[in-house]
Amino acid sequence: MAGGLVALLDDVAMLAKLAAASIDDVAAAAGKAGTKAAGVVIDDTAVTPRYVVGLSPDRELPIIWKIARGSLRNKLLFILPVALALSALAPWAITPLLMIGGAYLCFEAAEKIFAALTGHDHAAEVTTIGDPAELEARQVSGAIRTDFILSAEIMAIALAEIPDVSLGMRAAVLLAVAVVITLGVYGVVGLIVKMDDVGLHLSRKASAAARTTGHALVRAMPVLLQALSHIGVAAMVWVGGGIILHGLEAFELRAIPHTVHHLAEAAAQMAPFASRAVEWLVTAIGSGILGLIVGAVIVGVLHLLPRKSHAHMAEHKADTEREQAQ
Repeated sequence: MAGGLVALLDDVAMLAKLAAASIDDVAAAAGKAGTKAAGVVIDDTAVTPRYVVGLSPDRELPIIWKIARGSLRNKLLFILPVALALSALAPWAITPLLMIGGAYLCFEAAEKIFAALTGHDHAAEVTTIGDPAELEARQVSGAIRTDFILSAEIMAIALAEIPDVSLGMRAAVLLAVAVVITLGVYGVVGLIVKMDDVGLHLSRKASAAARTTGHALVRAMPVLLQALSHIGVAAMVWVGGGIILHGLEAFELRAIPHTVHHLAEAAAQMAPFASRAVEWLVTAIGSGILGLIVGAVIVGVLHLLPRKSHAHMAEHKADTEREQAQ
C-alpha cells in the first residue's frame, strides 16, 4: 500500500512538473507573440481615449469597461476560433489576410490625415449628439468596431509568431495573448482618461508638492491626448506598412522590402554607436512611407468613386431633362 501511494505521489509530482513546464511554454510563447504585436497594441491604446470625448466624466470608466468587454468578446468568440481554423486548415491564407488588415490600417490613418487636412473633425461631430445615452452607445459601438480590426491584427500577428506546436498549445497561447493584451490596453486607457481627475484631486491637497503635481497633470492631459492621437495615426501607418512589407517579402515580391532593408543597413553602418536603433528607425520610416502610399491610394479611390458616380447621375439627369424638353 505504501509503495502504491509513493508511486501515485510520484505520478502526481511528474504531472505537476509537466503542467508547470507547459505553463512556462505558453507564457514564453505568448510573451514573444505579444511583443511582435506591440505596434498594433500601441495603436489600440492611442486611439481608444478619443471615444470618451464629449461624455460625462463619471461615465468614462464604465464606457472603457464596455469597450474592454467588447474587445475580449471580439478576440475570444470570433477571432480566436477563426485564427485556429485557419492555422489548421488554410495556413496559406494568414499572410493575405494580414496584408488586407494592414491595408485597412493604412487606409484608416490616411483617412484621418485627409480629414485633418480638409477640416472634418469626427470628435466635434459626435459631440453634437444631444442625447447622452445615444452618444455613449454610438461611441462604444464605434470603438468596438475599430477594436475588431486591431484585435484581428494582434491575434494574426501573434499566431504567425507561434512555433509549430499542437492546436491546444496554439489556443492556449492566443488565449493568453488576448486576455493579457486586453487587460493591459484598457487598463492603461482607463488610467489615461482619469489622469485629469487624479490631477484635480492632487491640486486640492495641502501639500505644495501635491498641488504642483496636480496642476501639472491637469495642464498636461490635453497635450497628452493630442499627442496620443498623432501617435495612433503614426502607429497605424507604421504597423500597416510593415505588415504589407513583410507580406510582399513572403510572396517573393522583394524589390520594395529589399530596398527598405538595404537603406536600413546602410544607415546603421553610418551610426555604429546606435546601429540597432537606427536600423529600426529607418525600417519604421520605410514602412510608414509605404503605408502612407497604400492608404492614400485607397482613400483616393474611395473618394473618387462617389464623385464619378455623382457626376454620372448628374449627367444622366441632365440628359433626361433635355429629352423631356424636346
